[in-house]
Parts: sequence; C-alpha cells; structure tokens
Amino acid sequence: MRFTPWAHRLALTLSLSAAAALTACGGGGSSDSKTQVRLLNATRSYAQLDLTVNDKTINSKVAYAAVGEYGTVDTNSTATRVLTSDVGTSVSATTPTLNAGSNYTYITYGFAGAVRTTLLEETQTAPEANKAKLLVLNLSPDAGALDIYVTTAADCSLTSDTALATNLQGGSGSGYIQINSGNFRVCVTGYNKRSDLRLNIPAITLDSASVNTLVLTATDGGVLVNGITLVQKGAVKNYANTQSRVRTVAALSGAGQVTSSINSSTMLTNAASPLISDYVTTNSGATSQFSINVNGTPRSFTAPTLGAGKDTTLLVWGDPADPKLAVLDDDNRLPTVSGDVKVRLVNALPTAGAGLNVSFGSIASNVPAGSASTFSTTSSSSTGVQVDLNVPAIGTIYTNSALVFPSNSVWTFFAAPTTAATTTNSPVVGYTGLPKRERP
Repeated sequence: MRFTPWAHRLALTLSLSAAAALTACGGGGSSDSKTQVRLLNATRSYAQLDLTVNDKTINSKVAYAAVGEYGTVDTNSTATRVLTSDVGTSVSATTPTLNAGSNYTYITYGFAGAVRTTLLEETQTAPEANKAKLLVLNLSPDAGALDIYVTTAADCSLTSDTALATNLQGGSGSGYIQINSGNFRVCVTGYNKRSDLRLNIPAITLDSASVNTLVLTATDGGVLVNGITLVQKGAVKNYANTQSRVRTVAALSGAGQVTSSINSSTMLTNAASPLISDYVTTNSGATSQFSINVNGTPRSFTAPTLGAGKDTTLLVWGDPADPKLAVLDDDNRLPTVSGDVKVRLVNALPTAGAGLNVSFGSIASNVPAGSASTFSTTSSSSTGVQVDLNVPAIGTIYTNSALVFPSNSVWTFFAAPTTAATTTNSPVVGYTGLPKRERP
C-alpha cells in the first residue's frame, strides 16, 4: 500500500508513518506495464469530476463522495488530470510514478483555489479473520491536528477511551492500524481536546479481514470535518457532518448584558457588552431551543437555521431597549495561499460605513450596520503592521501600529460600542474595535 500525495497550486507536506509506505518508488514490476486507476471525488467545490490519463478518459461525472470504476492505464505514460465535468477545466494535474499490476485510487479534495489530489495504492495485505485494518487520512489541512477514536460507546463523551490515532496533522495519515472487526462509533476531536468534537460517526462497519481507509475532508466552516470510508478495491460510503458551530457576540450599547443558549448549549451568561463567546458545537438544521435575554429580559428573535459543517456568529447589537440580531456566516477556512492572512470587519454600530485598513491598504469599506464584510487577504507579518478601524462621523475607533499577523491566520475585527465613562448615572457611549484572531 502506498499513499503518494501531490498538490495543485499548494504544496502538501506529508508525515505518514512507515506503515503506510508513503513514497512510490520505482516503476514497472510487470512486463505488460499496465495498472488500474480510479477517482474518488472528495472536493466540496465540484459536484462532478472527470479523470483522464494521457488524455484518455478513465472516469467521468464522478459525484461528491463517489468513486469511479477502475480503468487500465500504461505505467509508461501517466500524465494525469482531474477535470470539471461540465466545462472540462483542469483542477489538478500531475505525472505520477505507477507500478504495473497494481490498483490505485486518486483522491481529489479541497476547495476551488486550493484543490489537491492524493494517490492511494491499494495493495495492503488483508488481516486474519475477525480483524480489520484501518488507515485514517487527514485531508483537511484547515482543521489542524486531529485525534481519532474508534469506540463502542453510546456517544462521544470519551471519558475513558484511548485514541486510535493522535496528533494527526493536516495532509498526513495514521498508517494502517489493525483492530477487531465489527460495528463501531468514530469520534474525531481536536488534538488533545476530547470535548472539541469535529465529527461523530454513530455507526461504521469494519468487515472481517477487510482493509479500510477513513478520509477526513474539510467542511465549509473549516473547523469541523466530513468523513468518507473507502474499502480497498471496493465501495465508498459518505459520512457527512451533521453538526454546526455557533457563537454569540454581545455588542449592545451601554454595556448591555446578554445571556444566550442554543439547543441546550449556553454561549453567554449575563455578559456585559462587548464580549465574544467561544463556539459551541450543536446539531445543524432547524434550532429546537433558542434563547436570548438582554439585561434580564427575554427577547423574541427568529431561531437561526444552522448549516451542516458551518460556523455561525449570532451578533446581538444596537440599543438594549430595542436589540437586534444578525446571523453571520463565518468562513474560518485558512488562506488558500501559504503566508497570507484572511481579514474581515463586522460593524456592530448603528452607524453605517465602517472601514478597515491594514498597512494603509483597504481591507473593508462602507460596511453596513449589523453586517460583515467579505474576507480579504493581506500579507502576514511577524514584526507588526499598521491597522486602523474608521467609522464616519465618529473617526478612528481602533488603531494599532504593530499588530502581528501570523502566517496562515484568520481574523475578524468588530466595531462595537463600549461604556467609556459614567456621569450623573448616565453612561457615555464610546466605541472600540475588537480584533479577534479566529484561528489557527
């Protein structure tokens, strides 16, 4: 079994264990120089993909989380492209070394602008009866390092479970691990954070004497992950994430207090504005329980519908006597170009037109009240850059001449009111910019 990655546009550094036999070495191995290849579509940006080798179509219209049939190719001529099925645009291209008489699955994953393809050679020896082999591939660089638990527990509380694989970096694999065959739950968490659940697969079957691969790929939010299982030379099964991450930002004038909860998960409790809660992970879809109190008074807001695999911010803003709720989509995927930084601005002030400059260049301008700008990219800096947040009729509410922007990080700046002083028992409203480093 060999697992050989290549990248289109972005380099992918691998650290798979020796058990996965990472580097394809040599060619040939069979006098006829023929081998079998197929495509697994694990990218979220393209509904259907084609696979060609030396301009010969091997697979066509392979849907997301589906795999094509094997096709025969010549190991002496391996120029490979993955193409969009509708237009035929190339999203990945390489010329790999293939061994004759073998079977390979090309796994294409990622998002538009950062599509990558990994080559999986399917020659792993099957285990004995009542055993199974499992290889876990973390093909979600956005998610960071992950721990993977295979358990018979009823949930992912993971109070006494031991991880099957730990500190699995983006772009790396666990190597094949032999365990008992049977039916299991798979829980994927952030590295060394049992409560940071990224994927819950309630039931997965590992057949006796089978060889299996669990592919973890990125979600739209960038932190949670999706799962796809692949049986060696066999079928695939999709385990799409059914959860979402959501947080509350208290941004009321006069230090208004916010208490918020969703689906029985508390985000803030009597939190004085301005304040940003941590994300909580909850079920996606229609919200079964949703509550926001302002200064101790329950407020009636339409419950949000949460997208599977997405991150969402609930912005509570405005006058505490007449508060408003904005539901903001958070794209916490890392920058597609190594070394860049993603930055956006959220305007939680009643005044429209907020703008953000980084290194004297505009990142966002004319952002309406209660809304977010789109993300823009800028260069990273380890020594610090000039950042200015300006609001018409107010002026500069935040400035920093030496804000460090680490490479490949994601930032949100909030323009929010704050209580600057008190005179004769009446708050004097001031304004502030809250820089929030979302990740990594």
